[in-house]
Amino acid sequence: MTDRLLQAADALWDAECTRTPIAPLRDTIAAWGDDPVAAAYRIQSINTQRKLAAGARSVGRKIGLTSHAVQRQLGVDSPDFGMLFVDMAYGDGEEIPLARTLQPKVEAEIALVLEHPLAHARHTYADILRATAFALPAIEIVGSRIANWDIRLSDTIADNASSGLFVLGSRPVKLDAFDLVNCGMVMERHGEQVSVGAGAACLGNPLNAAVWLADMMVRMGAPLQAGDVILTGALGPMAPVRGGDAFVARVEGLGEVRAVFGKETA
Repeated sequence: MTDRLLQAADALWDAECTRTPIAPLRDTIAAWGDDPVAAAYRIQSINTQRKLAAGARSVGRKIGLTSHAVQRQLGVDSPDFGMLFVDMAYGDGEEIPLARTLQPKVEAEIALVLEHPLAHARHTYADILRATAFALPAIEIVGSRIANWDIRLSDTIADNASSGLFVLGSRPVKLDAFDLVNCGMVMERHGEQVSVGAGAACLGNPLNAAVWLADMMVRMGAPLQAGDVILTGALGPMAPVRGGDAFVARVEGLGEVRAVFGKETA
């Protein structure tokens, strides 16, 4: 661990604690060496270990950059991942204090909940299907510790894949009971449509994202475990959040999930 990477992790940690975004870190990360992605994941890992040491419980992973359009925008050809902790989870319709968020935006996703670990060096659809207990509709509240969302790949990886909070629906559905690829998604804010998409928007099929994550976590020495939640990636465009907003996301065959935000405080 170099001092430079530790300083970058400290800056992100402080931004989270003070709710104050910081300047992009990509130049600092690029100066570390020839592999900025590896350096960014090392920064993410420093803060992951801090949270675990402080008693946080890991409950899964989120997959980011599953939209080919966003990948082209950032000049990358693969997703990224971030950690999910239990204090990031809110209940369906439970009020979310706006102070818990930082530059928040919401996106609708399909969440997979595992019944068995995924520990092979390489995984197939069959492995994911066998290991998944059920799916749920989800709303991820993404957030950025980087000011004005001025991010590139290394910024978002270091920043735990721009994670914030998440809300899961409460009606579990087996994977053979709905169409993962062709299921439509509509998300509304106060009844007004703000995002439309489908399962195919997530790397062509959310299982593609899940296979990528399962393989990646084995390579990093932290295989996915029974009980883990996988947020597979956005089904449509993100929508910004304001105080007092109430969102509902409906995924065909999965039902709906609601994210409700408290009003802004002085």
